[in-house]
Formats: sequence, structure tokens, C-alpha cells
Amino acid sequence: MHGEASDGEGGGDAEVMQQETIPVPVPSEKTKQPKECFLIQPKERKENTTKTRKRRKKKITDVLAKSEPKPGLPEDLQKLIKDYYSSRRSVIELEELNLPDSCFLKANDLTHSLSSYLKEICPKWVKLRKNHSEKKSVLMLIICSSAIRSLELIRSMTAFRGDGKVIKLFAKHIKVQEQVKLLEKRVVHLGVGTPGRIKELVKQGGLNLNPLKFLVFDWNWRDQKLRRMMDIPEIRKEVFELLEMEVLSLCKSESLKLGLF
Repeated sequence: MHGEASDGEGGGDAEVMQQETIPVPVPSEKTKQPKECFLIQPKERKENTTKTRKRRKKKITDVLAKSEPKPGLPEDLQKLIKDYYSSRRSVIELEELNLPDSCFLKANDLTHSLSSYLKEICPKWVKLRKNHSEKKSVLMLIICSSAIRSLELIRSMTAFRGDGKVIKLFAKHIKVQEQVKLLEKRVVHLGVGTPGRIKELVKQGGLNLNPLKFLVFDWNWRDQKLRRMMDIPEIRKEVFELLEMEVLSLCKSESLKLGLF
């Protein structure tokens, strides 16, 4: 009897111990954790949204992509010249940089291909080409922003140039001396290239601008970043330096015409 009683009492004690250990504090800790996680999540989302908004504001190309393309006009070139030299020249010197309206050809209204535009501004090209016999010179220069663009323009002017000889006037994979030799050896009618290399050829005496009749800027075309050639600071600087070398004086004497394609 005593053994059974002690067993009963022992069992009771075990039950009491079990009952005392039932309330476990772990669930209360677990319930706190989701609350902490839940409070952190919205903050992270807010940070992410602010970051993406900042990035979108920096994309100027988004704005340009939505804007309607406007054809370049002679006034655009005149304004760029004034803006570029305004801090470097006196008022009298700035007046000397003004180009007469008569030196500008009809601008491209964005409906032309290069060949159709050149045919419109130079209807007597065949006669001019046949009469041109001077080496180290060209009748027409087309200025653009890059070597790749130069090649594209050369391919797209086949219908206009006919039997005319074309020379590539850019720096990529071609040395200045190679171009000088080509201009010395044969009569060339058309030159297509970048303002930097053309300027260098003029400096070195490899290219004479006096026989030049037409200077056409690849004005309206945009690159992958939606920049026109005159939107690129280095190109703009080189264009103005080239204009100062001989182009402005030739325009004022009305022997050279400018076109904006």
C-alpha cells in the first residue's frame, strides 16, 4: 500500500511538473519577430522606389525620344556660332562671324534621302564634276560625327555621285599621310568625314579648300544617345575651328555654299 501510495504521489508530482512546464515563452518571441519584419519591409520598399525615381529623372534621352524632330535651319547654326564665341570675342568680332543668308542652301525638311537632297541643292553636279581637275581638293565636303556615320553616308549617296570619286576623311584606321597621298595622286570630287580630320588635313596642306563649292553638315541625324553632331562638345568645337580656318571667308565671298542635311 505504501509502495502504491508513493507511486501515486510520484505520478502526481510528475503531472504537476508537466503542467508547470506547459507555458513556453517561445511562441511569444515568435509572435514578436513577424512584427519586426513587417515594420522593416515597408521601409525597404520606400527606399527602392526613391532610387528608381532618381534614375528615371537622369535619363534625358527619354525626353528627347518623345519630342518631335525639328529640321535644322540656318538660324540654328548662326546662334551656335554666337553662343560659342560670345565669351571669347568682342562685339565687333562677333559681327564679323555672321554668315550672309545668301551662303545657305535650302535645308533638309526631313523628307529627303542624302542623294535626293544633294540633287536638289546641286542640280548641275555632273557638269561641275567633269570640269574639276584640281588635285588636293574636293568640290563637296560632307561633315558628320563619326567614321561609322561617314561610311553610311557614302553608301547612301550612290545615286547622286555617279562616276565621282569619293574619299574617306576620318581618323579611324586611316593615317593622315595616307589621305594626303591619295589627294595628291588623283582628282577627288567628294569628301566625307569628321571635322577633326578635315581640319588636320587643311593644317598640313593636304587639302585645299579654295575649290570647294559645297559644305554639307549631317545636321539632323542622331546617334544611339539621340545626340546630333552639334550636340557633342568635341565635334562642335572642331566644326567652329574648321569654319574659322577658311570656310567663313569663302562663304562671305559667296564662292562656298552651306547645307544642313
